[in-house]
Amino acid sequence: MVVPLTDDIYWVGVVDWALKHFHGHELSTHRGSSYNAYLILDEKKVLVDAVWTPFEQEFMAQVRELIDPAELDYVVANHSEVDHAGALPALMREATNAELLVSEKGLESFPGNYHADWKMRAVANGETLNIGKRDLVFIEARMLHWPDSMFTYVTGDNILMPNDAFGQHYATAGRFNDEVDQHELNHEALKYYVNIVSPYSNIVTKKIDEILAMGVPVDMIAPSHGVIWRENPLQIVEMYQEWAAQKTEPRAVIIYDTMWNATARMAQAIGDGLSDEGVDHKLLQMSVTDRNDALVDVFNARTVIAGTPTFNNGMIANMAPIIEELKGLRLKNRLGATFGSYGWSGGGAKVLHERLAEAKFRMIGEPLEVQWQPDADALQRCREFGREIAVATKAG
Repeated sequence: MVVPLTDDIYWVGVVDWALKHFHGHELSTHRGSSYNAYLILDEKKVLVDAVWTPFEQEFMAQVRELIDPAELDYVVANHSEVDHAGALPALMREATNAELLVSEKGLESFPGNYHADWKMRAVANGETLNIGKRDLVFIEARMLHWPDSMFTYVTGDNILMPNDAFGQHYATAGRFNDEVDQHELNHEALKYYVNIVSPYSNIVTKKIDEILAMGVPVDMIAPSHGVIWRENPLQIVEMYQEWAAQKTEPRAVIIYDTMWNATARMAQAIGDGLSDEGVDHKLLQMSVTDRNDALVDVFNARTVIAGTPTFNNGMIANMAPIIEELKGLRLKNRLGATFGSYGWSGGGAKVLHERLAEAKFRMIGEPLEVQWQPDADALQRCREFGREIAVATKAG
């Protein structure tokens, strides 16, 4: 269903209620997503972004409700990834008069991804294009989150279309932030930031400062996934500023897995030690916990305590993905500690310790390892380890 943003600007995207995994199976999307595209009907007719390839026919039908695609003057493609541009081949076959506007890096990525002979032009950072009553202003946004990413700002209506920034993987019946559950929205916005944007937090801060310095009014933020921010739209900008700063609170997350419950018992005892010192914490067993959800808890914590039984002289397999993610997310201002159980040979907790140190965590103490099932003395050592970690967590 086409949804008007203003008298002449329309959402012509698609809601994907069934989506449960994104980027292959790298990102969980429990609440689905949407692929947002926007049609501007001014003296010049402009379409900003497209949708994922499987939904190209639904998308084209939305566009045709309002305009013959052959009447389009411009197609603005803020980013070449297929969830935003996969339907471009279908669109450009009909939009025969349209010029495709991309960022300078887009001159590399669009031909590389689509191998099509389109009439394409790069727009520069800060370039303005008059389309009648409005101007479009293009803002380069490299590495938010691809080199070719850019934002499009619509004057007059004061709408920022920032592609992958400020979005959520969140399928909803309403298109606007004031029409949906606020708790769900804020959670999905944070999950999106943590799993997709957080590696580029330094760039986020600089880009927001650059946009704010322009002094332009922003009455609406229309990202390429999830709902559109129209009620107090700058609230999501303020959230990004806070998240990009990565100021941590004195809480901890224990991420672990276990084979015969020895490591689980250690985790519980370490948690008891944290409680003794008044440090809030969560225990997350990774064989039964969604990794992307766990990363949100990790992002909100100052300290990560990772545990594993030793398996083939290293960590158990279910711990490897989240440890690799932590290296890739490049989190700041975080403390780390590790523990584990073993049978005839140890080493798993030491491997975890090395991996967290490589991810720039400041490590607390040495790895705590217990042979076989922990007895009362071993569990007391775990509890004391938890207290030691709690003291460091509160100190920052």
